[in-house]
Amino acid sequence: MKTDVQIAQEAKMLHIKEVGGNVGIREDELELYGNYKAKVSLDVIKRNQDKPDGKLILVTAINPTAAGEGKTTTNVGLSMGLNKIGKKTFTTLREPSLGPCFGVKGGAAGGGYAQVVPMEDINLHFTGDIHAVTTANNLLAALIDNHMHQGNALGLDPKRITWRRAVDMNDRVLRSITVGLGPKGNGVVREDGFDIAVASEIMAILCLANTMEDLKARLAKMIVGYTYANKPVTAAQLEAVGALALLLKDAIKPNLVQTLEGTPAFIHGGPFANIAHGCNSVVATKTALKMADYVVTEAGFGADLGAEKFFDIKCRYANLNPDVAVIVATVRALKKHGGVEKDQLGVENLKALEAGYENLQRHIENVKKFGVPVVVALNEFPTDTQAEIELIENRCKEEGVEVVLSQVFAKGGEGGVKLAEKVVEIAEKGLSNFKPLYELEMPIVEKIEKIAKEIYRADGVEFTSGALKKIQKFEADGLGNLPICMAKTQYSFSDDASLIGAPEGFKITINDVKVSAGAGFIIPMAGDIMRMPGLPKVPAANKIDILEDGEIVGLF
Repeated sequence: MKTDVQIAQEAKMLHIKEVGGNVGIREDELELYGNYKAKVSLDVIKRNQDKPDGKLILVTAINPTAAGEGKTTTNVGLSMGLNKIGKKTFTTLREPSLGPCFGVKGGAAGGGYAQVVPMEDINLHFTGDIHAVTTANNLLAALIDNHMHQGNALGLDPKRITWRRAVDMNDRVLRSITVGLGPKGNGVVREDGFDIAVASEIMAILCLANTMEDLKARLAKMIVGYTYANKPVTAAQLEAVGALALLLKDAIKPNLVQTLEGTPAFIHGGPFANIAHGCNSVVATKTALKMADYVVTEAGFGADLGAEKFFDIKCRYANLNPDVAVIVATVRALKKHGGVEKDQLGVENLKALEAGYENLQRHIENVKKFGVPVVVALNEFPTDTQAEIELIENRCKEEGVEVVLSQVFAKGGEGGVKLAEKVVEIAEKGLSNFKPLYELEMPIVEKIEKIAKEIYRADGVEFTSGALKKIQKFEADGLGNLPICMAKTQYSFSDDASLIGAPEGFKITINDVKVSAGAGFIIPMAGDIMRMPGLPKVPAANKIDILEDGEIVGLF
């Protein structure tokens, strides 16, 4: 089979005006970035605000493994399958970060014959949204250091600056740095560091804001540090809000592209799910819901992270009511969770599959806690045996959940028709009774413990003294009623990446707690999770190239 990039390069794409026109977007509401991508005016949602919403479908997954699951591929293939059975459909996805693209993961635009295109542009810079977030983040950092250099009228304590710089690249050496070294004119010497850009609070704000007014209100609330008197200092006090909003004036508009079969796609916003809230923008999702019968969206990594945050943060703030959740799994990945080495995943092993199934079972049970009906999409591989497929089908049946084989990677929309039919069957029964996991009025510690015990199945939570002290400070500052955005490894229900499958008898350790007052959530840091990834021993960047004729190779 051809590579993803080869398939994407051979695609016969529609002009983006036609893609928009098919869902009622006018030409004057499009800002073209060439022939195949465009920004969409925020006026579209205002014009359509009185229309009823379409059905909202969440695509989530088991905990990721090296065997691969295909969540984004399923999202894209399902949206194309829904179109094939006559449902006007939109897919909404996050924008890929350059960090994973050049690191270990490669591109993030789907795969095989279930991709969004132009795939190369989407993976590389796209319309510049992440760069705009990076620039806004670093402008605020510069304003902080300049304020202290110019007299520090607000009394900022250099040792209590919480705002960090950002870059959209996996660069471990930037995790901890010292700024202001050299002559006195270089500013105040202090410890600092970089987060990857998609972990910036500004990215979260971009994805949770409903309007430009809302965006500015959230930017104003961002806490950048504390004074010598232990009082929080905000971006508004630094008079930074107007300039930050100006840098984001285009980034707030959704990006319109298409699938390989012409299904419209909004790709907008890109927060990671292991260190941020892992969902595409509220603006994109809400706009799509007004123009389609069905909107297929995704939340990053496994359901313990992405889906939980989608339900407890995005749906809560945006007043969204998901109709169906699709949990993506593969026989290969479940065998990996059952302890099989990667080079043996193609060999039938029912014992390991039975053990690994517990990971999927736990995710099914968790999603049901939110009142949302579930269907399992089993991405089919040539090495899957009938006995293995039947084992998963029978076990899921015990949970009252059906399994649908998905062949979207090899067959595109046609391979997603059965999944689309099942999703429609469930959605149109109106079975969803969505509710968040916890009430916002609960104390921060209790909210963290509820997630850890009910979603991760931990025996309890251990807080360092420093973490507890910060929690007490946040509650004293009136921030106790915010939802929780756990920062945790994606590979395990626990905070230990090596505990795959469905671990038991563990505790979650919270080493630190941060607050994103503008985005509107508390971030407990579990285990050794970091907000700036590093590159692997052999980065994907080593195999990426552009040829003399402009052809891109090795992107995925």
